[in-house]
Amino acid sequence: MHTQIAKSIAEALKNELSVNEIQHLLEKPKKLDLGDVAFPCFILAKKLGKSPHSIASEIKNNISCEIVQDVQVVGGYVNIFYHQPMITKQVLSQIVKEKNLYGTKQEPKGNVVFDFSSPNIAKPFSMGHLRSTVIGNALANIAEKNGYKAIRINHLGDWGTQFGKLIVAYKKWGDRQKIEAAPIKELLKIYVQFHEEAEKDDALNEQARAAFKALEDGDEETFALWQWFRDASLVEFKTIYQLLGIEFDSFDGEAFYNDKMAAVVKELEEKQLLVKSDGAYVVELDNMPPCLITKTDGATLYATRDLAAAFYRKQRYEPKKIFYVVGNEQSLHFTQLFKVIEKMGYNWAIDLQHVPFGMILQEGKKMSTRKGKIVLLADVLKEAIATAKRNIDEKNPMLEKKDSIAHQVGVGAVIFNDLKNDRLHDIEFSIEHMMNFEGETGPYIQYTYARISSLLEKAEDNGNEVSCETLGEQAWPVILLLEQFPNVITNAFEQADPSQIAKYALQLARLFNKYYAQNKELVADNQRSSRLAFCQCVSVVLKESLALLGIEAPKNM
Repeated sequence: MHTQIAKSIAEALKNELSVNEIQHLLEKPKKLDLGDVAFPCFILAKKLGKSPHSIASEIKNNISCEIVQDVQVVGGYVNIFYHQPMITKQVLSQIVKEKNLYGTKQEPKGNVVFDFSSPNIAKPFSMGHLRSTVIGNALANIAEKNGYKAIRINHLGDWGTQFGKLIVAYKKWGDRQKIEAAPIKELLKIYVQFHEEAEKDDALNEQARAAFKALEDGDEETFALWQWFRDASLVEFKTIYQLLGIEFDSFDGEAFYNDKMAAVVKELEEKQLLVKSDGAYVVELDNMPPCLITKTDGATLYATRDLAAAFYRKQRYEPKKIFYVVGNEQSLHFTQLFKVIEKMGYNWAIDLQHVPFGMILQEGKKMSTRKGKIVLLADVLKEAIATAKRNIDEKNPMLEKKDSIAHQVGVGAVIFNDLKNDRLHDIEFSIEHMMNFEGETGPYIQYTYARISSLLEKAEDNGNEVSCETLGEQAWPVILLLEQFPNVITNAFEQADPSQIAKYALQLARLFNKYYAQNKELVADNQRSSRLAFCQCVSVVLKESLALLGIEAPKNM
């Protein structure tokens, strides 16, 4: 609708501003009685040598658009009122026809790669890993809704000096039987012990560096330990991903690129980009620290492996974009990485995007694996599911499939609690807040969807005739919001921000519940079909919004 309005205003202004410029200037009035959309004329006053009020009056007299019912001038604003019957019929008819495909871009746009989650093997899957996991999965879902094929890659942290530390720790304090019984728990225990002992004895760090070098050189015993740690970790990780309902196309981690790094280093040498610095090799960059490629002992680093990974993904998937969903503390690393690729002469460096996010804090501090200060994600998910089950037992004890629904509600609560926040903000971890199923929560939206599903089931008719005159004034804000859903999907992808979908779903649920409070009776023949169609459309968009976030929508709660 905004495009149609912008074209009309552009014509009325004799194209003094482009349609795109006008679209960016359009505002939503603070009150409904001021119209559905407003255009401020102040920016044109100097350009046209007229007062904003005079310009607004000219636009009012010359605007022509079939979806406009009324135009009013208030100060320097053109306040536009839509033709409600026409818009209502258009929006509801489209959603009834397209159902869950509403807002989907049908034309294929190619591949996009998402690098997300990426936990370190031999360490527990903590709450600290939740953000990358759910933000990355939601963005991949949103990309698919926008017409892309999303490639989900779990770039496991399965290489690096920490494995030297773990191998030394295992040889000194490890118990194979205990580790086989509870791999992650025992590996974490000896990893924490290593750091405690290394603070008193720095020689342990030297031994760890030597152990990792042996691993890089292919030492059989060291490699066998590493493989064991990796396999045990993946079993536990996949249990978490199954709980969250997340699947990956690849679990190729850092180790996968070991035989692909030499070619990158060689190319950097051939292009005379490598510079020796204190025995190590770096690529010098403007206005930022140099990017370290190899250490003094020849060992590779994150940057080397990420360079190899970028080239491999570009060749294999031919992506339009590659997104790295990694915490904001890694911003410099990715800025350096993209700059090195650009210096190598590859113009596709512009298609690489870091998607940073804030941390989950505990009592204002970052969770730390090496100090053992972590909250396990599996424990949080289990507690959320148990809380949901208690709520169901209390409020709806006769509900069928309680365990399945408790899983959907509990996991949904954890995911939504993360995704409703601006991704750049830190989040204070609070199990009590996460378990609050009232207000701005996933269960609130799920409950609204379940309420509509129950209503439609009782009616035994989803409605197919849209007679918009009968919907009532509380329906109009909902109609406007439903019409905006495709734009919200586009913006969420372009700005790599799933919180826009979460906030949209909350607003839609709130507005519908306000409508429902005033319009519970669906009996009158002249209202029934159109109101049921309206309810059906809201349920479709709520369910699809939750699905984009990676959350299920139970029909009963």
